Amino acid sequence: MEYLIMLAALAVMLLAVFLLEAARASRQEKKYVRQLYKSCETLREKKYDPKRYESIDSYYRRHPEQGQIDDITWNDLGMDDIFRRMNYTLSASGEEYLYYTLRSPRRETQKLDHLEETASYFGAHPDERVHVQLLMRKLGDTGKYSLYDYLDNLDYLGERSGRGSILRDLLFIPFTLLLFYNLTAGILGLTALALFHIVTYFREKGEIEPYITSFAYVLRLLDVCAELEKRPIPVCREEWEALRRHRHAMKAMRRNSFWVMSPGRGTAGASGSPVEILMDYIRMVFHVDLIKFSFMLKHLRGHIEDVDGLIGITGFLETAIAVWAFRQSAAEGYCLPEFTDEFGIELVEGYHPLLENPVKNSILARRGVLLTGSNASGKSTFLKTAALTAILAQTIHTCPADFYRAPLFYIYSSMALRDDLGGGESYYIVEIKALKRILDAAAGGEKPVLCFVDEVLRGTNTVERIAASAQILASLENCGILCFAATHDIELTDLLKDRFDNYHFEEEVREGDVAFNYRLLEGKATTRNAIRLLEMMGYDAQITQRANVQAQHFLDTGEWRL
Repeated sequence: MEYLIMLAALAVMLLAVFLLEAARASRQEKKYVRQLYKSCETLREKKYDPKRYESIDSYYRRHPEQGQIDDITWNDLGMDDIFRRMNYTLSASGEEYLYYTLRSPRRETQKLDHLEETASYFGAHPDERVHVQLLMRKLGDTGKYSLYDYLDNLDYLGERSGRGSILRDLLFIPFTLLLFYNLTAGILGLTALALFHIVTYFREKGEIEPYITSFAYVLRLLDVCAELEKRPIPVCREEWEALRRHRHAMKAMRRNSFWVMSPGRGTAGASGSPVEILMDYIRMVFHVDLIKFSFMLKHLRGHIEDVDGLIGITGFLETAIAVWAFRQSAAEGYCLPEFTDEFGIELVEGYHPLLENPVKNSILARRGVLLTGSNASGKSTFLKTAALTAILAQTIHTCPADFYRAPLFYIYSSMALRDDLGGGESYYIVEIKALKRILDAAAGGEKPVLCFVDEVLRGTNTVERIAASAQILASLENCGILCFAATHDIELTDLLKDRFDNYHFEEEVREGDVAFNYRLLEGKATTRNAIRLLEMMGYDAQITQRANVQAQHFLDTGEWRL
């Protein structure tokens, strides 16, 4: 009786723990869902594994298109930070598709219109949005690597067949029948065969183990798409038709997949479940999971494009939600771009989306723009602002500005270059190659081209820099390229005044300090602050005084003297 009471008490305790844990999990889930309805900001609070981030461009690399943002421009503009700023995705598919979207400016408005339609739909239908987000959280990630890394490496497994395991499994039949005629021989035969299977099992299991992650993701992808299919989104009819087609083509992969994907597979019942323990020994003795894996591998190899299609659909849905969330988080506001065939850019109150309390600027550019101004006055930030606005307009149909109108450009930059130590190239060589690629793009038919150049040819001497810079910038204009260029060489403003419009930033000196208002002004710069900054940093007065005299002498005579 005492034992029964103890067992009953233990059962009650276990039930209480189970109910408490279930209640806690339910509360957490409800809180998470409320956060999704209220704000998506918590979704950006994620850590990026360096290994995983190296492969985040896998979908982009697998889908090359003309006019995609190249590595130079991506790095110049700090686009990794822009990606992180708007990464409200919950799955690897969404994350990689968002990255691909930001690197793929559209050359036609149809896809941008569809993205706009989908993002607006999710904004107006929060229940549908949260439903998709919860499914994407269920889909999850792929660990340290992209699914495409695993898919591309399937060939390393070679041709695998379950026929050998099936034939050996058939040997259990005659040894079982032998038990009725010679018990000893039958037992010895069954034991030897089982031991051989167990020994070879762990070797073969070790070979396929790294690929289980990819198989698990594909199966989750199929499950998530099955759930999506039950709740169609009216603005995504084509996606749903493709989703059904791809999922139907892969339905054989899901059949009996529990033999491969069960959590206790090959661990001698690590889950503790009696049923799982039994299934695990069945796997080891009969190689059921290895046989099924061979069939799944063959099926997956024949349906890579279907997997890619499902990743594209789920990734597009999450990207549309990320666009909506990014807009909701834009404290400084945003606008939808207007596209036109008229050459030039009209930007009203544009700002850099990563800056707190940014200074907004406006410009109407029908030809090249030459920016001058003091150090740290805002030239580079304005170039990045204009470039980012153009890219975001053509990728996520969202501009950090009050108004934006321009053609659909091919976009390039040459801004944050550095010496290529590994390739043995100096800064100047790297720079002229970067500029040449812009001219080559226009010559190859990529028009219209929009380019941004910060400090033209800074890697060489003054005389040749000014001469070569003037000719290169003139060539850009002759090729029909809309160029925004920043320079400290004030001489270029006069040399190019018939081809480029001059704008500048300037500073104010207040009580021995230099202040910048970061406002874009028409005309060329008329102030300099390099020597003034030396004075403010406490350099010897003789150095700064002589520098001022020397600079003024050059301005008056065109000659240098020490």
